[in-house]
Amino acid sequence: MDKREELKKELNELINEGFELSKLAAESKKTKILNFGTAYQSWYSRALKIAEVLANDRLQEFINYYKIDPKRKEVNAQNYVIQDFIMGIGARTDYTNKPLWDINNAVALKVYNQLQILQSLQTRIDSVLSSVRGSLLSELQDKELATAEELLKVNVRAAGSLAGVILENHLQKVMQNHNIKIMKKDPTISDMNNLLKSNEVYDLQTWKKVEYLGSIRNLCSHKKEREPKKDEVEDLISGVNKIIKEVF
Repeated sequence: MDKREELKKELNELINEGFELSKLAAESKKTKILNFGTAYQSWYSRALKIAEVLANDRLQEFINYYKIDPKRKEVNAQNYVIQDFIMGIGARTDYTNKPLWDINNAVALKVYNQLQILQSLQTRIDSVLSSVRGSLLSELQDKELATAEELLKVNVRAAGSLAGVILENHLQKVMQNHNIKIMKKDPTISDMNNLLKSNEVYDLQTWKKVEYLGSIRNLCSHKKEREPKKDEVEDLISGVNKIIKEVF
């Protein structure tokens, strides 16, 4: 099972458990609060991790339904949270000693609100994982290009070969992103460049740029009639950096 399927499975389990917790909170006049607290704390720890990954923009909202606000002056129906309930803190009472709000309904609603946030994440899994993978890939490519720049100081050919590999790997990723198939077992930069242009992933100007970068890469990776020049490899490194930032 890949990461996407694992996340979907975990999220579905949390949603199902969340419904049960919401019902348990509403019925806890008949059930010990300790039972709810034990089950909820385990659920919250797992749900929080999912929310951190898939809903960073709603993470604080998710936490606020559970956690007591340290700036709170007094407890009321609006700021009463799940943590109050677990800690055994009841509602304030009126002059007849009648509770001013129903703590069971308040907590059941807070759990249900957290549950709605989790339900909204079901449509985010694919896009978030793609974004994370893209971010990690970009970071790795930046590090590899930095290595090529350092290598340029001691071995021009090796620096160019490394930059060429980065370009080749990136073009393969772009092909995958656009569902472009190639039958050739070991496609060259030129092969992929032609396909990306013919499939209108990018224009003629970018195609010419990639062809130029590929020719420098070939000069570095294969024994040719001459050695690659330092300024050519500098062009290759800067050109690859531009391509990986602009072509996806």
